[in-house]
Amino acid sequence: GINAEYGKQWYQRRVRGQTLLLFSTCFRFHLLEMMIFQILLLSCLSALASAKYSPANCEVCVTFLTKFRATLDSLDSSIGADHKKIEAELRKSCKTTQPKDERFCWYIGATETSAAGSTHLVTKPMSFHKPVEKICGDIYKKDPQICELKYEKQVDLKTVNIKKMKVKELKKILEQNGQDCKGCTEKSEYVKKVEAIAVAQGRVEL
Repeated sequence: GINAEYGKQWYQRRVRGQTLLLFSTCFRFHLLEMMIFQILLLSCLSALASAKYSPANCEVCVTFLTKFRATLDSLDSSIGADHKKIEAELRKSCKTTQPKDERFCWYIGATETSAAGSTHLVTKPMSFHKPVEKICGDIYKKDPQICELKYEKQVDLKTVNIKKMKVKELKKILEQNGQDCKGCTEKSEYVKKVEAIAVAQGRVEL
């Protein structure tokens, strides 16, 4: 009877010991997981901190809003001070054939197909003349993708031989300059339109 009782106690102690060992192992493993998670989190935060906003790297936003600012400045001063009127003008400016400008407008909710409206990020600060670069910085904080928009490399129309360009290339130049050639069927018609853009950009001889 004594040996049986002793054996029972020994078995219970052993089970408790193994249970404590298992618990201790699981606890240490959990701590290790937490440490790894913290390291990864710090790495992500560090990466985000290094990818700071720079106006130079946000060309579409800065360029488009700079042009839009010039448009507002050319209108009645009462429009530039009213964010609702500014939004109406913004939507007009966003009816463009320039693909990157149109994409930017889509991002800020200024097109008919935009999923969400964030035009207030532009219109309200525009109403009190906040610098364009800072407006783009505020938009970047909400959606960093805004600065991933880049214009395609522009052809130097002051030097290129326009007549030797392909129709596809001529169409691309028109698109980049917010123009089209509706009803054009001949290459010469595209050439004429592009030459007009070249002259407007300062080309003297064609």
